[in-house]
Amino acid sequence: MGRGARQGCRQPGGEGWIEHTGKQTGRMANREAFSPSLIPPSHRLQSFPLTLGGLPHDRHLPDRQTSILGLNCSAKVEKMGNAESNAYRNHLSRFLPEEQSDIDGVFDTLSGSGGSAGAKNGKATKKTVTLAALQAYVREPLPEQMTVRLYNGMKSIDLTGKSSGLSEQIAKEQFVIFMSNLLKGNADEKITIIMRMISKTEGPVKGKQIQEFTEDLIMSVVHVLSYRKELKGWNLENTGDSAIGVKALASQLLSELKLADGTKPVGLELMETTFDQSVIEDWVYRVPQISIFLSVVIRQGLHVLHSLPDQTKDILNLVPSCKGIKGRGLVSLFDIPSIIYINSHLPAELQHKWQLLFSSRLHGESFSQLCGHIVNKGPCIVILKDLDGYIFGGFASHSWEVKPQFQGDNRCFLFSVFPSLAVYTYTGYNDHYMYLNHGQQTMPNGLGMGGQHGYFGLWIDSDYGKGHSKAKPRCTTYNSPQLSAKEDFTLDAMEVWAVGDLPESAGAKGKKSILDVDPEAQALLEMTGKSRQSEGLREPIEEDDDDD
Repeated sequence: MGRGARQGCRQPGGEGWIEHTGKQTGRMANREAFSPSLIPPSHRLQSFPLTLGGLPHDRHLPDRQTSILGLNCSAKVEKMGNAESNAYRNHLSRFLPEEQSDIDGVFDTLSGSGGSAGAKNGKATKKTVTLAALQAYVREPLPEQMTVRLYNGMKSIDLTGKSSGLSEQIAKEQFVIFMSNLLKGNADEKITIIMRMISKTEGPVKGKQIQEFTEDLIMSVVHVLSYRKELKGWNLENTGDSAIGVKALASQLLSELKLADGTKPVGLELMETTFDQSVIEDWVYRVPQISIFLSVVIRQGLHVLHSLPDQTKDILNLVPSCKGIKGRGLVSLFDIPSIIYINSHLPAELQHKWQLLFSSRLHGESFSQLCGHIVNKGPCIVILKDLDGYIFGGFASHSWEVKPQFQGDNRCFLFSVFPSLAVYTYTGYNDHYMYLNHGQQTMPNGLGMGGQHGYFGLWIDSDYGKGHSKAKPRCTTYNSPQLSAKEDFTLDAMEVWAVGDLPESAGAKGKKSILDVDPEAQALLEMTGKSRQSEGLREPIEEDDDDD
């Protein structure tokens, strides 16, 4: 017998049911007159077994009283979980017990666990969360505008049959369903909340509103990870301007917005275009960063479920650990948003760590220095800046080797960081993924990726400082446009980062400096009167303590 079905007292001897309503069923219902004297003395004044949910319940509980004389069985059955709906329980069941406890703790803190006046007066007043309480709780870890968006998202949860959705306060059920949908749900479950986070009012939203939401979201990720000291060796001082990076990443994610007819509005048209819920749902489904960023903002902003084991690799490796930059006074060409975006395109096994191998600002502007630092070090990211301020580069899936043949595989890609953030993957047209040559008379000497000899998608000449990015209209290997401001450019700065774990042959500490194996570089250094132990000209030694 399910919950909510009739519950009653069975007559001793199995004669039938006496329901709590006073109605009689079975054979007892057919007796027009019934006297207490008909009950044998042995059965009088005893509490009869109750059935709860179809199971006999024989305990003598103080709040269950049975009146034999009036043939009334009154059983005050406590309502499970304050009449929680099945939907709410389903949402709650998505969380492990320790996760439920974590969510309960945060909600109790937000709602003020001391209770309310109603509770003190003996009334069962349900605890709720106000916007002011939420703002006070996340004032430092999250920007104000994101806090308001989270609050609007929680308010959007419609509790069927209740007026809570219209209330200015957040009920426990709304809080839990908000967590469940955004952290555990699919795009369909997330979309109503995200729509309300984009705009307080129901209905379609403008591109401009989506842009503001996306920029707030990315800015909040950078802010909260910095506040919680979760940037793993990176920080806002040793990386580029995050404000520029936030706008670049937001523009990249917005470029994936696609109308029902398949068209993608751009520029001012995008800002003024109206998008309905189905289009936004499709966007959230296709652009995983939105869900990942929301998860980070909730977990780290509210400090809930941030240390539990259900987090995916997407979250754990959102930012790679940074090695080799600490204490060197270097500001990377990357900013935090571009690190997050480029890292997400790397093979999963390489996303956990980046280690600086070469920086022209530390190691000097020399092609032999460049080769000495990057050869046989495993997969790498090359990033450079031209004199016009354009920042771009490529991912090499294999160790660089000096040889007159193309190398690498189809995991290689080219990318742009500024003025726009984008990744360009292989087309299948050819296998000219990566090329490194030095000291040859018959073949081009330099570092190249994509295209062909003399017409690379990215090229750094062995006559260090010169390069080109030729793509009319596109690079054949990666379908990339011209990455530099001018087709032939002058190099301003360059970095190379090893990604993933260094090969064993390259990871040994105490390895010789490039100065020990390049007599030309050593002689040049001595001519300038510099000590060969000069900091920055030694190979960077992997630092295990960069994460703090």
